[in-house]
Amino acid sequence: MKVLYVTTISDTINAFLIPHIEMLIGQGHQVDVACHVYQEPDDKLKKMGCAVFDIPFDRSPIKLQNYKAYKKLKEVISSQRYDIVHTHTPVASACVRLACRKMENVKVIYTAHGFHFYKGAPLINWLTYYPVELWLARYTDVLITINKEDYLRAIKSFKADKIKYIPGVGINVEKFRDVEVNKVLKRKEFGIPEDAFLILSVGELNKNKNHEIIIKALSRLRKSDIYYVICGKGKLEGYLKQIASNLELENNVIFSGFQSKMPEIIKTADLFAFPSKREGLPVSLMEALTAGLPVVCTRIRGNIDLVEKVDFVSIVEPDDLDGFSQAIEMFYDSIKSQSKTQSHSTRDMTRYSMDNVLRELKNIYDEITNIQITKVDNHEDRYPKKS
Repeated sequence: MKVLYVTTISDTINAFLIPHIEMLIGQGHQVDVACHVYQEPDDKLKKMGCAVFDIPFDRSPIKLQNYKAYKKLKEVISSQRYDIVHTHTPVASACVRLACRKMENVKVIYTAHGFHFYKGAPLINWLTYYPVELWLARYTDVLITINKEDYLRAIKSFKADKIKYIPGVGINVEKFRDVEVNKVLKRKEFGIPEDAFLILSVGELNKNKNHEIIIKALSRLRKSDIYYVICGKGKLEGYLKQIASNLELENNVIFSGFQSKMPEIIKTADLFAFPSKREGLPVSLMEALTAGLPVVCTRIRGNIDLVEKVDFVSIVEPDDLDGFSQAIEMFYDSIKSQSKTQSHSTRDMTRYSMDNVLRELKNIYDEITNIQITKVDNHEDRYPKKS
């Protein structure tokens, strides 16, 4: 079978989808990728023989550039004669389903990594994204959701042929659970004292990730031995640095940029802060929970799926500055009252493991492949038009 993976930007493939592609190639399928090559594609793709098509998607759904992207994508799918197109991210997925809606023997799988409409979402999100997803669902052979809220909404409202739930994109449980690290040496790399209370956040520096509220919470606590490391890059870096400076926290808030050794960094921290306003099913939160790190996070879709009935977790509303301050102080007092750093709590994250996610994804592919083979055997023309 020929499979095309489509995302709006290449970063999504590099960060989350390489193991999925490896699984399919290991089963004997041919897999190519189509995306806006924003970040250089992972070298593994070339080594596996994947063709990479640079499609000029724009992450903003209203940009005219996306029409050009749609035309180019449609040409690629038609000329390369793919059996399955597996699409991710809203803009790319809209273009895919429009492009494939009249191609009878192209099956479309859409993994929604978190609908932009959700409980508490701005009205503009509902007006912009919900009608589009409602309409395009009819051109979706399999709609995969990764959190409970999205799954229940899809089952209730959308008319995709099949609606499935898979718990995320998969994480390497052993990598984050079993890693050993010399905390003293690791902290020295960031210029953090051995006995400091270290808070860690991971994520792009944008409004949605909401790092600003943690910086402001630290300002309220006024404890010089609390340090905050943010791993990630983004357009708000200068803005966040200015906030830290204005609050006289420039020495305690560390912007580390992208980090490749996250298991070691997570094990070095005392508390994981995840203040996002919107998430599908966040990988970084899964990783922190797998490592056993205490967590303060927001009460939003996706987060709740992960932290329900989990010890050493405090859940706060996204804009509750007092709530974050109090939660951080609670964990600070708890750890400082002990003679040494609190040991990490073991959590069973098997459900979210890469092995489990790939197993469930394989079942979906096996199911759709059987249907596809039957239909192809009944058609002389590989691409008849849908009526």
